[in-house]
Amino acid sequence: MPFADVDGRQIEYRMIPGDALEQPTLVFLHEGLGSVALWRDFPDKVAARLGARALVYSRFGYGQSGGLLAKRTPEFMHTEALEVLPRLLDRLGIERPLIIGHSDGASIAIIYAGSSGHPVHGLVLMAPHVNIEPFNIESIARVRESYATTDLKQRLAKYHARVDDAFLGWADIWLDPAFRTWSIEAYVDRIAAPMLLIQGLDDEYGTLAQLDCIEERARASTTRLVLNNCRHSPHRDQEAAVVDAIAAFAGGLGLERTATPRPHKGDH
Repeated sequence: MPFADVDGRQIEYRMIPGDALEQPTLVFLHEGLGSVALWRDFPDKVAARLGARALVYSRFGYGQSGGLLAKRTPEFMHTEALEVLPRLLDRLGIERPLIIGHSDGASIAIIYAGSSGHPVHGLVLMAPHVNIEPFNIESIARVRESYATTDLKQRLAKYHARVDDAFLGWADIWLDPAFRTWSIEAYVDRIAAPMLLIQGLDDEYGTLAQLDCIEERARASTTRLVLNNCRHSPHRDQEAAVVDAIAAFAGGLGLERTATPRPHKGDH
């Protein structure tokens, strides 16, 4: 897996080639416990469907990327969106991407697109957070307890070189009382690109109130997809429906595939 140097630190990333050169690059932003490996082949399937190239990367503290330099603050997603992500995209020559974010990654996408100077083709926001719900905090507290009492740490260590950075860096800041007033609602107002909002009805980390808030504040067009039998990871629990929705959303942006589809492993 290649690494990109950002401010003297190493970020693990993977580029998926595309055969439709006019398509914008897809940029996948993982959840609070995600990484390049934990996306599995979902980015490949979306990229193949659209004929687009795609970037998948692990944020600092995750996967094989460099570790955290200090304890996270309530501004950690702002730091990622306003400092790290722009520098990584510049480093890799990516302009005006179509961003596909999950959970914390969706929140980072909102901050990135809602800040000045960062145009995007569109945003696919899966299980996004724009403010804090008590329901969310309670779920994270339960997972935090399981990290100390079950084999969760060992299981996560298969995917993260610095597993405490990945898990505790995520859980402890979400559970910090200073995080209770966190909100990125104001960034939604400033997003100019269309948004596809995806949420599972059984999401253990958030409710449809998150989508409601985005739709109420959005000036750009929004499309909502709510999935039954789906928890916090729509791309795992309802993969086919999510890939279809992203393809339809991209088509609505005028990004229909014009090249011959490449065979994808597992296709029959």
